Amino acid sequence: MPGLYLAGLLVSLVGMTVLDARFRLFFWRAPWRAAAVTVVGVAFFLVWDVLGVALGIFFIGPQNLLTGVLLAPDVPLEELFFLLLLCYTTMNLTGFVRPLVARRVRRADRGRA
Repeated sequence: MPGLYLAGLLVSLVGMTVLDARFRLFFWRAPWRAAAVTVVGVAFFLVWDVLGVALGIFFIGPQNLLTGVLLAPDVPLEELFFLLLLCYTTMNLTGFVRPLVARRVRRADRGRA
């Protein structure tokens, strides 16, 4: 069923957005900084993908779940959304874990004093 993978990626991105909005993890904390980080991250991984394709490391496998739209040779449209999800998930996780680590460090510092 063409487009099923893209649909799954979009559902996952909506889920990440809901979590971000609820807990103010990334875009809802600092939208301009989040946009810059996301653009840089996605661009980095797209360059990585293009280099991997050029070296013959990456290629498109079975395409029955893909839309068939290519951004570049052997780089499907779904790759862009996957990279967006990868970066968004990583930054949401960072936004969630950072306060927990900071709290633990503060407790440890108080215990030493």
